[in-house]
Amino acid sequence: MSAKKVFVVFGATGNQGGSVIKSMLSDPAASNEFRLRGITRDPSKPNAQALTAKGVECVTGDVNDKESLKRALQGAHSVYAVTNYWEKMDAKLEIQQGKNVADVCKEVGVQHLIWSGLYNVTKLTNGKFPNVYHFDSKADITEYIRSIGVPSSTFMPGFYMSNLASSVQPSPQPPNAYTLALPMPPTTPIPFFDAADDTGKFVKAMVTKRDQVLGKNVLAATDYYAIEDTVKAFSQVKKEAGKGAQFMQVDKDTYKGFLLGAGMPDFAAEELYENMAFMDEFGYYGKESLDWSLSLLDEKPTTIAEYIAKEPAWKNLN
Repeated sequence: MSAKKVFVVFGATGNQGGSVIKSMLSDPAASNEFRLRGITRDPSKPNAQALTAKGVECVTGDVNDKESLKRALQGAHSVYAVTNYWEKMDAKLEIQQGKNVADVCKEVGVQHLIWSGLYNVTKLTNGKFPNVYHFDSKADITEYIRSIGVPSSTFMPGFYMSNLASSVQPSPQPPNAYTLALPMPPTTPIPFFDAADDTGKFVKAMVTKRDQVLGKNVLAATDYYAIEDTVKAFSQVKKEAGKGAQFMQVDKDTYKGFLLGAGMPDFAAEELYENMAFMDEFGYYGKESLDWSLSLLDEKPTTIAEYIAKEPAWKNLN
């Protein structure tokens, strides 16, 4: 019997990485093919120890330190890598972190790097929205990975369903109906995605179907939902709390005012405004179909209604 291939998962105790570990461990065929190594900041922490108890090798690795990455990736066949722009809100730093991962993957001979990337919004919109840094930086990393010849595919997460918990809030005006206020038309199609439960479903498909996905983008989303239909789903699932639930299209200044009032710096508020605004005209994924990506899955992704029903912030709403 041949030895298992080593699959290294960055952010093993986080939302995306943790979902990958969970899906791999719950699939006998995937577990039989791959041995998991999780990269975490502190393998002694309880979350990491819980993974160790399940047979995951937990190691330290720092995306800012190539030497630590060499140790963490030694002997790896496949790698799932993700960086966090929002930790420092520094696109140049994120790009360097991604390049560090790519360089080390090439050096140690990784056969499949699954990179968590996004499209370049500046290019997609022909320069109309040039400030969506957390998309553009990841797109730059994707280009770099491909340019240096690392065998790779790109996992492209959709719009997080978890964003809704902080966005759908009671209106301050009577009758205090739950309201979703965003700078986009109500018919804007949003490719919603449950990161905590569904990242693993897509990445497991990618790592086990390497030949089908190499060099391609996998669009990780359940479906395109019109934003007004998302509010309707909330009112249907939460029948009492959702009475009168509404979507409200707001202008740029109003939306940025919400963010600035919450303490966000102006450049980040502008970035999030553009992130919302580009989707109607140009599409989150450039209006690409999700069909091929969904065809890779052997598990159904979470629907928006299922997510609303389980969202912890709304657990006490009827």
